[in-house]
Amino acid sequence: MILEVKNVTFYYHRRRKRPILDQVSLTIHPGERVGLTAPSGRGKTTLCRLMAGYEYPRRGEVLLDGRPVAGYQGVCPVQMLWQHPEMAVDPLLRLGVTLKESGMDGSEQKERMEQLGIHQEWLRRFPSELSGGELQRFCLARALRPGVQFLLCDEISAMLDLATQARIWNVLLEEAERRGLGLLIVSHDEALLERVCTRQASLSELQSGVLCD
Repeated sequence: MILEVKNVTFYYHRRRKRPILDQVSLTIHPGERVGLTAPSGRGKTTLCRLMAGYEYPRRGEVLLDGRPVAGYQGVCPVQMLWQHPEMAVDPLLRLGVTLKESGMDGSEQKERMEQLGIHQEWLRRFPSELSGGELQRFCLARALRPGVQFLLCDEISAMLDLATQARIWNVLLEEAERRGLGLLIVSHDEALLERVCTRQASLSELQSGVLCD
């Protein structure tokens, strides 16, 4: 399974003179860990949203094994982890209901909770009752559901304390290695990208076609 961005151009408003993304191309293979950098506000999160199927390109394609990611039926093999994890959960649902909907069986759910230090009592709470670090750990547990092949990580540890950062990255990289997951890691932390990624690119390079696979 291959995740491809092919000559994608995107803008939110037709009257915008300059697109947020202009002819971006990128290919991620299973097992790859691709680091992505760019100044703030230049379209990194928008690219992740397109790759996860939350937005449709104005021009170009985002494909998963040759099929458009947007409109994917069922649990999409491409999942996104947000810098602000509250964006990924329904604020009106207790976390236990949200986790149940992920499709994990009891043993998988227990394993993820133990890996990430998620307490059983959290499942009776609403998202607003957890700290940012606790909720991010929960979101990672849910994202590692069966059938997921690619994870898009948008500054997922930028707002977290060092202990939580270490735990999240240890689990994520361990599971990526075990399951052959493809990762897109968006971060301003150059040391992190150097340590965990198999290759890196800047968004400007992707738009000019310097590095796309």
